[in-house]
Parts: sequence; C-alpha cells; structure tokens
Amino acid sequence: MAETLAIENLRFLQERVYAHSGIVLDESKGYLIDARLTPIVRRLQLASINDLCALLRAKARSPLETQVVEAMTTNETYFFREIEQYTAIREKLIPELLVLRQTTRHLRFFSAACSTGQEAYSLIMLLLDMGLVGWNLSVLGTDISNPVLDRARAGRYQQIEVSRGLPSPKLVHYFHHVGADWELKEDVRRRAEFRLLDLREITSKLGLFDAIFCRNVLIYFDAVTRKKILARLHACLAPGGWLILGGAENCRGTDDLFERLTVGKASVFVAGKPVLAA
Repeated sequence: MAETLAIENLRFLQERVYAHSGIVLDESKGYLIDARLTPIVRRLQLASINDLCALLRAKARSPLETQVVEAMTTNETYFFREIEQYTAIREKLIPELLVLRQTTRHLRFFSAACSTGQEAYSLIMLLLDMGLVGWNLSVLGTDISNPVLDRARAGRYQQIEVSRGLPSPKLVHYFHHVGADWELKEDVRRRAEFRLLDLREITSKLGLFDAIFCRNVLIYFDAVTRKKILARLHACLAPGGWLILGGAENCRGTDDLFERLTVGKASVFVAGKPVLAA
C-alpha cells in the first residue's frame, strides 16, 4: 500500500505550486498529486512522495523543485478540443476579421497555457483550410513548462495524440511520418512561436491579438489571481477581439471588461464597454 501523503507535506506542495504558478491545489487534488509526482519518486528511487518533499525542503529552489511544479501544472490538451469554438471562429470571427484586416492582411492569435501546442496548431490548420495562405498568420503560445514548450516547438506527436480530435484528412495533409511519430509540416510550424511565460506576468508588451485562447486553466487559480489575469488578457486583446475560455469557465468579476457572446453552440467573450447597473 502506498504511503499516505502527510498533511504537512500536502500543505508544503500547495505552497510551492502556488508560489511558482499561482495555481491552487485543494485537498481534492490528492489523486492528481499522486499521479503526477509518482514518476519523479520512482526516477529518484525514493520510497514515497513524503520522501520527495523532504528532499525538496533540503534543496530549496533547485531544478528538482522546478520539475515538481511543472509536473503539477501540466494540463491535458488535444487537437480541436471543444470543436464548437473552432466552428465559431471559422464561421463568424474570421469572416469579420478578413474585412477589418484587409489592409494589413495580418491575423495574430495567442494560446495562453498552450501545453504541448495542439491548440495553437489546430488554429493554424483551421486558418490554412480557409485559404488564407496569402495572409500573415501567427500564433504565440506560452506556458510555464520548458519540457512541454520543447515538444510544442518540435511539432511532433505520438499516434495516440493525433488520434484524439484530429480529423484524418488534416493528419494526411499537414503531417508526415517521422519514425513511429507524426510531425507537422514546416508551413504549419513556422507560423507558431512558443515562449516561456507565467500567466501572471502577461503584459501589453506582447502586443495586440485578434483572439486569445485561455482555456481550462483559470479554474485552477483563486478569484483574486483569476481577475488579475483576465485584466492582463484584456489589455492584449484588439478591439472586437475574442477571449476564448474553457466551456466551464467565465469572466465573473470582470463585467466591466468583457461581454459574453453566444455563437452557435459556443460561448466567447468580447472586449466590451462597461456594463451599467440597472
């Protein structure tokens, strides 16, 4: 039987992860802690996560601490996740942007907490499918984990990863085989840039984006941090641009910054005017 994680070590891990990332690990995330940290425990030939915590305390702010935090904050992703949102982008956002950006012919998007890059590359494939080859298309992806960013930059995925959400015609058209894996072609990869960046450190210096993806990550922050991040994202959104959150997320507490817009089966948020009280 696995050794139970001591309460003081749970508190220690909660404090370390919050300090590094702002993400809150509540007591219900015990299963997640076990699943994410057990591989590190085994690699170091330790007896338990409690022993890992003891090692972390002895080596504060070490590369090991960074590895632990990255393991705890790496979220699941797959191609064309929440397909209704991509449908809304194709049917409403892009047609409107083609009119607004006809002079510059430049469309710019932001994939925050991008993980291994499937979200950014899904968007690029959607844009290329729409025949926007002559446009300057770019997607910035950011994350706090170097290992996942390295994978995103490589654009190489295992068979099980391309089998989740990616239609077969897109696999054939945009990827080629590299050994047992699938690698995105250069025309897709060159349109994406990936940087190491904490969501809490986003600034308007990144420039303006036509749409920002920040999906299924805000739910891990406390209310104060979530509101600050939303304000920072708002400052990076071009007029009329969209903020796209996960299906279970909202902009509660920032009604002065965003308005909800329903497009087909998807909900998105637009940079709006302050909502006046009735």
